[in-house]
Amino acid sequence: MVKSLAGGIVAATAFFMLGSAAYADPEIVSGPAAEPECFAPWSADTKFFKFPKKDGPYRIALANGYIANTWRIQMVQTAKAYAAQPDVAAKLKEFKVVSTGEDVPAQISAINNFIDSGYDAIVVNAQNPTAFAPVIKRAKEAGVVLVAFDNILDTEDAINVNVDQKGLGQLWGDWLVKHLPDGGKVLEVRGVAGTSVDTDRHDGIHEKLQASGKKFEVVEVMGKWDDGVAQKVTADAIATSGPFDGITGQGGDTGIVQAMIDAKHPFVPFGGETENGFRKFCAAHAADGLKCSSAGTGPAQVAVAIKTAIAALEGQVVPQSVKLPLAIVEDPNFKEGQDYFQAESDNFFVGNSFPTCGINFSAQEIMKQSKDNQ
Repeated sequence: MVKSLAGGIVAATAFFMLGSAAYADPEIVSGPAAEPECFAPWSADTKFFKFPKKDGPYRIALANGYIANTWRIQMVQTAKAYAAQPDVAAKLKEFKVVSTGEDVPAQISAINNFIDSGYDAIVVNAQNPTAFAPVIKRAKEAGVVLVAFDNILDTEDAINVNVDQKGLGQLWGDWLVKHLPDGGKVLEVRGVAGTSVDTDRHDGIHEKLQASGKKFEVVEVMGKWDDGVAQKVTADAIATSGPFDGITGQGGDTGIVQAMIDAKHPFVPFGGETENGFRKFCAAHAADGLKCSSAGTGPAQVAVAIKTAIAALEGQVVPQSVKLPLAIVEDPNFKEGQDYFQAESDNFFVGNSFPTCGINFSAQEIMKQSKDNQ
């Protein structure tokens, strides 16, 4: 009886200790972060986390949503390329990738499955910033480090890694205001409806257009950040609502310019993303009126998210919200071999590096990876 009781006490104590470890919140500490140049806090008010240290190697998963555009494909390829680097691979027991499409419940289900399977960290490009509260709670209770990037989560219970998406929209809005002194009709080619990136960029653009005091008429279409979709909706918009005095596109910009060429629409000022094909067009047709601001952040931000997850698992200090720099080039400063690459694919996103984080990929290194789930 005594032996049985003692065994029960030991088992109960072990269970309690395991539960305590799993439910441990990150400690809120003072900065700076472990790598302050890489893990830059979003603002002066950003909190710093120190998670309980876990012994590696780690099981980390990427739970992606939408996949049907070149940015997301390159992002998945970049994640795999980063995980394959020898110094990163040495810290990973397993790296899993799942893309679930635009179905928010499917993405939440995938994250729940990773939690149930005992993964140490999950990085996520969220289809909706506000729909993940229950799964965020589950990850926290299970001691799983959750890192959102690009389309981030509306919470302080996960780590967010992103650029200033509204600031990017403001930059494009400023570009149009500067180059359209009398206002005019603008075509706005948006991204994927319901995502934080699309909303933030849209808000930034309109904030600047409205604040200018000029009269702007904006025609909005949804291009899903995809060349083929953006080209079609641009062609339709030109046919039904054109011509336009300026254009801004969140992605799929190579397709947007091609639609202009096909429709013989005059080249106009354009605020857009960082696709290689778009920048080729901007350089080739600047003298014809295609005055471009090309800005954004490459898909390599997924590598920063993975790096952040590993640092958190190692017990290093990280910000709750990490701010990444934008890659920006504007007319007349497009230089071949630096800002665009004539011999490379149009679909490759330029500016896909974060030197302060030691993250820099060649096109060949990324493109040899697959986009498939693994």
